[in-house]
Amino acid sequence: MDDELLWGGVIALHARVEQRLSVALQRQHGLGLSEYRALGHLALATASGLRMQDLAAKVGLNQSSTTRLAGRLITAGFAFRDLCPDDKRGVYTVITDAGRARHAEARGTYEETLAAALADAASDPELGLLVRTLRTSAPRLARSPGAEDQDAVPHTAAS
Repeated sequence: MDDELLWGGVIALHARVEQRLSVALQRQHGLGLSEYRALGHLALATASGLRMQDLAAKVGLNQSSTTRLAGRLITAGFAFRDLCPDDKRGVYTVITDAGRARHAEARGTYEETLAAALADAASDPELGLLVRTLRTSAPRLARSPGAEDQDAVPHTAAS
């Protein structure tokens, strides 16, 4: 299998799974996929806060898109902004109890939808081998250095 064909399969699998996750989270919890993922990263963060640039890197968005994402979370009451005590130019996004609760409520939907989407893709003649290969490799990837969700700068929210 050449690299372009392999990459095309990864993109097709990713698009199929992302679409299913997006629809399920929006319909059942009123959350976009980026919002769900951002809440997950914020919930895991030290003292529940991340600098905007760290959140951007974790959710895979540029700074401008992440600022809008954080704004939506803040408007919904799922997060708030806090200034960095050491650098007044630095801004943290901090999860609220409501944000934690919404993420926890949506997690089951996310996990069930992900499992169903991967199971469907595994039975697809064009994607099945890729899914099986990824499932076989996943335990090794999880044990690789840097695989843990490590959040950059410790922060204590000044709520």
